[in-house]
Amino acid sequence: MLDPKDWQAFRALSHAALDDALDYLQEIRDRPAWQEVPAEVQERLAEPLPQEPTPLDAVYAEFARSIMPYNSGNIHPRFFGWVQGTGTPTGALAELLAATMNSNVGGRNHGAIYVERAVIGWFRELFGFPTDASGILTIGTSAANLIAVLVARTRTLGANVRETGVNIEGGRLIAYTSSATHSCVRRAFEVSGLGSASLRVLAGDSLHRIDPATVARAVEEDRELGNRPFMVIANAGTVDVGAIDPLHELAELCEREGLWFHVDGAFGATAILAPSLAPKLHGIERADSIAFDFHKWLQAPYDAGCLLVRDGALHHATFASTPNYLTRMPRGLASAQPWFTDFTIDLSRSFRALKVWFTVKEHGAKRLGEAIEANVRQARLLGDLVDGNEAFELLAPVQLNIVCFRYRRDGMDEAALDALNDEIVIRLQESGEAVTSSTTIGGRRAIRACIVNQRTTDDDIRRTLAAIERIGDAV
Repeated sequence: MLDPKDWQAFRALSHAALDDALDYLQEIRDRPAWQEVPAEVQERLAEPLPQEPTPLDAVYAEFARSIMPYNSGNIHPRFFGWVQGTGTPTGALAELLAATMNSNVGGRNHGAIYVERAVIGWFRELFGFPTDASGILTIGTSAANLIAVLVARTRTLGANVRETGVNIEGGRLIAYTSSATHSCVRRAFEVSGLGSASLRVLAGDSLHRIDPATVARAVEEDRELGNRPFMVIANAGTVDVGAIDPLHELAELCEREGLWFHVDGAFGATAILAPSLAPKLHGIERADSIAFDFHKWLQAPYDAGCLLVRDGALHHATFASTPNYLTRMPRGLASAQPWFTDFTIDLSRSFRALKVWFTVKEHGAKRLGEAIEANVRQARLLGDLVDGNEAFELLAPVQLNIVCFRYRRDGMDEAALDALNDEIVIRLQESGEAVTSSTTIGGRRAIRACIVNQRTTDDDIRRTLAAIERIGDAV
């Protein structure tokens, strides 16, 4: 009933839409990095629920006029705001194919299951995890971090916590992380029932890294108070400045103290593909769990995150259930155990792994690593340009691919400088020239450039800094 009545007409429109999309990507450098959605477009998109059919060519025309021109900007080569990958044309093709198959990858025996297993196997091997380690693709690292907290909770309280819930008899469970950790970790503790009071947020060092000695003292203090330390969450690339915690030393501490060692490697963990950067991640192979994204530095289209868990049986025990309507069979469509739904809260899951599979197969690990190294080199270039220009001040060391700096003007107090730099960021975005974001470093507002963009060139870096200086001079 809902298939096209005229397949030839549908085919023609589909080919035209594909050509338009490829033109859009091919010409993206000539388009604004971002542009405001006009008020009249916002009003047009806020139409009432359509009751009657609209011809497909009219629907597509409305998309081309009112939606396509106003993307979030991250596909543009001068988008340096937040940690957002660009995607690739091949990834877009993979999404079309995945949508055509429309597979539910919660479980059962079909091709999409084996693709996700293959992708998990690749990255399990990359991070040095054993063959019986488990993995699951998620909507992103936020969800992966939550799952890791739940698995660590099960390890400490036992699988019966699923029935009895969390209580503080025997002492509150306590985890440790740095003040640079992403806010999704706090949210994971809130959602898990442990509460944010179970997360000890410890100050970082001058490089925004957590100090293992500080963690060790906090663990001792909590045990003296009758609490139950159970987990450390380390960072492989903090969201503000790209810092990497001392993973090997934290692994030693966790092994000695019997704590679950989780690494939030949203974007930084995949730097292991780059030979010059992999040594910075020494110790990640000892983690009990690692969360990371494919849709950041590996350039898969949104959304695609991943969690790896060393103890696959414990991961399974945290979520698995077999209601009657999910009865498993030794053969047929209901076979191929374990099902992915046994490792997460979702039963209905999209075929996320296909775009990752296409991306890795097409480019290979070596080329992906080279793209990551290029972004880190570009960040160092930007840092050097900032350091060499009296109009700017670097606010944090460039450790990976993030540069935090500000525009300076003599005679301005700190509050005025903060306001000035925020205004520069807004005006840069509104100009369409480039996109950066804002953050606060050491109590001072910073212009933050995060380079995870496979389309960026050195000229884009220079052009962006020149635009920032020009805007700063004009404000």
